[in-house]
Amino acid sequence: MATWILTGSPDNFAATREHGFRVIGLKERNRNRALEIERGDRIVFWLTQVQRFAGSVTVAGELYEDRERIWPGKPGKADAYPWRFATEPEIVLADDEHVPGEEIAPQLEHVQKWPAEHWKLAFQGQIRSVSDRDAKLLVDRLRASAGARA
Repeated sequence: MATWILTGSPDNFAATREHGFRVIGLKERNRNRALEIERGDRIVFWLTQVQRFAGSVTVAGELYEDRERIWPGKPGKADAYPWRFATEPEIVLADDEHVPGEEIAPQLEHVQKWPAEHWKLAFQGQIRSVSDRDAKLLVDRLRASAGARA
């Protein structure tokens, strides 16, 4: 099982929430990356603008194409996010439970590829896989944040 980080806006995340975290979509240009994602993989949500991790889903189905508009995308850069997967919510955090990137980024192997002052560059582009070590750190931190409410 692989773990992926999906970068998106808070508005796109809200649209995913409105659909019960049952579907995610990748941009048109990310078809080849979509072909690498498999049933059982985990997807962790990274929110641009607020620089926070917001939860995770597991991939529950095979890749399919659908161009019905679900996500608003960037103004003036409409994308249907046509490469889609059925998903199941794994960890869903309330807005006030999101994990700030600056708290966990320095610990992630993936982020070490960039100078420390430019850690945010590690999350540019829509989707990337991370190591098992990074996956464990992310999931543990998301679960801890979710557990704080319990």
